[in-house]
Amino acid sequence: MNLRILGIDPGYAIVGFGVLDYDGRDFSVVNFGAITTPAGMDFEDRLEIIYRDMNEVINTYHPEAMSLEKLFFNTNHTTAIDVAQARGVILLCAKQNGVTVFEYTPLQVKNSVVGYGKAEKKQVQQMTRSLLRLKEVPKPDDTADALALAITHGHNSFSNAYGAYACNGCNNDSIGRKK
Repeated sequence: MNLRILGIDPGYAIVGFGVLDYDGRDFSVVNFGAITTPAGMDFEDRLEIIYRDMNEVINTYHPEAMSLEKLFFNTNHTTAIDVAQARGVILLCAKQNGVTVFEYTPLQVKNSVVGYGKAEKKQVQQMTRSLLRLKEVPKPDDTADALALAITHGHNSFSNAYGAYACNGCNNDSIGRKK
């Protein structure tokens, strides 16, 4: 059974995307890239580009699941609000196209891809490259992040399908079981 996953690193200047097929053991890269919007363009027009291009990605690759980074507020609340609006457009595209959305925190992505929740961004990128058997880390960084999100969902979806779940705080030798 293959699962087609669309990983999304949301933004309003750059939306990274990565499309992977996962059979429970190996990932196959279908495509990856970025949706970009020009700086200086009216914000509503940038959202329209994201909406249009995200619909095109979804309708081209027909993912069964979307893996999206959870939004968290850092120091710049204005930027976070703008990213939240772009994220809303992406969620709307998924809903309108019948794609189920799964959200993951950066900590969950690091744990899933590297096995260590405090991994550096470069470690996540290199492990993503390795897991996908790519010659180099995809650019821009948003694209590599989107592929890491897709990997995270692949790992989580198949462990959940077999009755196990990721155990936060457990050592690598323990696996939690659903009751």
